[in-house]
Amino acid sequence: MKKELIIKIVSVLVFIALSIGVVIYANVDRPKYTVTENSGIEFETARVLSVIEDNTVVDETVENQKKGSTELEIEILTGRYKGDICKVTNYFSALYNVDVKKGDTLSVRIDTSAEHTYTVSVYNYNRIPLVIGLVVVFFAVLILMGGKQGLKAFIGLIYTVLAIVYVLLPLIYKGFPAIPVTVAVVFVTSTVCFLLIGGICKKTVSAALGSLLGVLIAAGLGTISAYFGGVTTFQMDEAEALLLMKSTSVVKLSGLFISGILIAAMGAVMDIAMTISSAIEEIHLANSKVGFKELFRSGMNIGKDAMGTMANTLILAYAGGALNMMLLIYSYGVSFIQLVNTDFVAIEIIRAIAGSVGIIGTVPCVAAVGAYLYSNHNLKKK
Repeated sequence: MKKELIIKIVSVLVFIALSIGVVIYANVDRPKYTVTENSGIEFETARVLSVIEDNTVVDETVENQKKGSTELEIEILTGRYKGDICKVTNYFSALYNVDVKKGDTLSVRIDTSAEHTYTVSVYNYNRIPLVIGLVVVFFAVLILMGGKQGLKAFIGLIYTVLAIVYVLLPLIYKGFPAIPVTVAVVFVTSTVCFLLIGGICKKTVSAALGSLLGVLIAAGLGTISAYFGGVTTFQMDEAEALLLMKSTSVVKLSGLFISGILIAAMGAVMDIAMTISSAIEEIHLANSKVGFKELFRSGMNIGKDAMGTMANTLILAYAGGALNMMLLIYSYGVSFIQLVNTDFVAIEIIRAIAGSVGIIGTVPCVAAVGAYLYSNHNLKKK
């Protein structure tokens, strides 16, 4: 027992050391936005001291949105100009409508043109308190409903976000191929999340391996579909901005489309993988004599019930994200031929179908791995 504990501790320490090394390597030359005393653009927080003048009217043709402008007196709360009091014009339109009153905080853009010479404009609402509040609510709900497991799930989520921000994005920016890096990050983060929730056991091993196989299935189908459909990163909305970025970096854009599919499908794949793996473990604990065929069949039966809702969840998530564009396309009354051959529609269809097939493919993978691990235990016991 002592030996096993030492091995676990050493393994954890080695993993932490490797993770720190990868993060340092990935971020050693991380791009940074810098400003000087004489130039630069900064985004800071300010408080409205008073509304000096209100020249707005309600535009009934655009669902009662305001148009016009207001004159505000504001105090800058953060940054090098903290404490300065300025007057700023807040313009209103249907597309730009930051409606604030005395005492509200807002985000402002500060353009410095010379030393101690700058102009201030209204950028947007100050949403930092809202974001912090939502995270706190999410954390509280996890702890109240899940207890210790909820805390572990929250830690796993933080780890996943940090891995994407400090490993995946920097490595892709450095020129590493996007798809292999994404597969590796997805596998490592999902494994860490499973280990945090269930510890080192057959259940987490089968869930992790099944998730990896499911993600690979999604990647394979997405790659094949994108190839035959002529869909690449260069057909996406951000293509122009990415091409401009490429002029100053060695980033490879070709695999970003598939990488996005893998990341989007990861959560649902992990969900169904752990569901089936846990069920197989429970069946084994209830009757340790159950063999591979019975365990596999049980895993498949449970997976059949879950895969429909999981695939539905992913497709609806994509549909929800594209709702505005779908409404716009609908309003044009385009033909079926034009609709299906539109880049945007083809991209969303490939994303949704590839991710859903990855979820469905996870079911037999987890069922097979889990059934093998637990039935193999029975054989060794005999």
